[in-house]
Amino acid sequence: MTTEVSVATGHESGESGSAAAIRLDGVHRSFGSVHAVRGIDLRVEPGEIVAFLGPNGAGKTTTIDMVLGLTRPDAGEVEVFGMAPRRAIERGLVSAVMQTGGLLKDLTVAETVELTGSLFSHSRTVGEVLDRAGIADIAKQRVGTCSGGQQQRLRFAMALMSDPALIILDEPTTGMDVTGRRDFWSAIRADAARGRTVLFATHYLEEADQYADRIVLVRDGEIVADGTAAQIKARSAGRTVRATVPSLDESELRAVPGVQGLELRGESVLVHTTDSDAVARHLLTRTGAHDLEITAHGLEEAFIALTGRDAEGA
Repeated sequence: MTTEVSVATGHESGESGSAAAIRLDGVHRSFGSVHAVRGIDLRVEPGEIVAFLGPNGAGKTTTIDMVLGLTRPDAGEVEVFGMAPRRAIERGLVSAVMQTGGLLKDLTVAETVELTGSLFSHSRTVGEVLDRAGIADIAKQRVGTCSGGQQQRLRFAMALMSDPALIILDEPTTGMDVTGRRDFWSAIRADAARGRTVLFATHYLEEADQYADRIVLVRDGEIVADGTAAQIKARSAGRTVRATVPSLDESELRAVPGVQGLELRGESVLVHTTDSDAVARHLLTRTGAHDLEITAHGLEEAFIALTGRDAEGA
């Protein structure tokens, strides 16, 4: 029998107390010559939704493994609700939904959730968690016939059975369509409003932008930015100027101070610049540009600037 990804046991109301949901203090973890985590300090308060982002190899998985008690730090401290991670898990305060994990294909969706609930001394009802995960309509469907998005929602339902105070999500909406992703995050926000803490990793940066209270960016085992989406985006200097230009001298535009790059798309030009005023002035006075727009960099640009290989300190 394959063991599923839920790692929690039944959550007893009020057991988490007033301690930080997650506290990492000077945490290091190495694997041979690879220093995966380099002195991470992090505090997540109860009820927060925190996106934990970084490129492949940044140390995200290792950090999450330490929060889940799957590995121990070489140095520093990790606490979950004021206790060692394994103790928090034993008390039913933590669940995790991973991107992959064994599911018994011959069981129905409802049978799978019921089996998960049987592992806990206290659990929510099958109908409740199926409804919360948005899969009540496929309760009698065999797991093997479910789509990837439906199976991911099933993993979410299984994690909810213990009513955990902290839920950790790894690429939670992989395989879901747009509607499914929106409904999933609506459920997450509703749970957080009732006090549940959420830490999630995703490659869908728009999810972090729209749904996270905080975004933590890691690179090379270190936190390089921690704040709201607006604060993170503000760390990426520069703007994009878009305009329609019937005839453009590309070399002249590239010579404008602050221009970092430009893209030509027919009669449209996109200019990435640290001095949007100078670019706009040039386009409006030296060319026949019209329909000019200036936009701030988004989370994707900030992510690349702060975690890319050419980022300062990399």
